[in-house]
Amino acid sequence: MTSDWPHDWPLTARTIAAATDDAIAAATARSVEPFADAIETLTSEDPAQVGLVHAEMVRSLLEELHPDGLTGEDVQDALTRTVRSAAEWNPSVDVDGFVEVLTGALGVADTEERRPRPRPEHAVLLMADLLVRRKASGKLYIRRAVAEVQRAQTMEMP
Repeated sequence: MTSDWPHDWPLTARTIAAATDDAIAAATARSVEPFADAIETLTSEDPAQVGLVHAEMVRSLLEELHPDGLTGEDVQDALTRTVRSAAEWNPSVDVDGFVEVLTGALGVADTEERRPRPRPEHAVLLMADLLVRRKASGKLYIRRAVAEVQRAQTMEMP
């Protein structure tokens, strides 16, 4: 499961990468059981690490899809497309979870208010939709996101 990813990555990073890739593939295929299995793996990992990787992927995809800047309409479009698509085959997700993913990834979440982290399925469903729109594979974005998280975590603070 984790063999597709660099061996110098920590096991947690490889597990998150593999489960994210599996979940994206299952979401794209609308395969309920494989999706649930991959999400279960993601929820068994450190939620902060999963959230960082997923937020980086969402942010990167949104930036590439909207190189001239992201508008409120663009965010609304991403939210609407993902909710409609997900509701067709996965009724367990809710709009608030997608909003949390988007606002968290864009750094506009209200940090004063303590909210639960969005469930990984919201981020995966959003990423799957953005990847289809980008006509891209998730593997490249997963690799970039893990590398960025690792870089950010090893940087010395001034």
